[in-house]
Amino acid sequence: MWGYIIYHPGDWGENEAVAWSVWAAFSTLALLGIFRTVEMIPLLLFEIFYKVLWLILVAYPLWQTNKLVGSGFEDTAFAFSLVVLPILAVPWHYVVNHYVLGKQHI
Repeated sequence: MWGYIIYHPGDWGENEAVAWSVWAAFSTLALLGIFRTVEMIPLLLFEIFYKVLWLILVAYPLWQTNKLVGSGFEDTAFAFSLVVLPILAVPWHYVVNHYVLGKQHI
């Protein structure tokens, strides 16, 4: 991703620049999450939310109408379906207590 950003030829399209900037920021913060796991839980929640939302709003309707396989969305749908891994990794008890109920970690 960073190679694509650094060596991008020509001018950026407006939406393309926004998307690549978000991905670059996300990847950088994800690396920080390796060392500060608990502090980066909101980033994991963001990842889970946008991927699940995309799968529901974009991939599922295409899959339901047999238009997903062979489309330009197929690779993204596969990559986003791996969102099950962060879903399994998140300490949901901590998330509910800390972010939903506002209980402080002791």
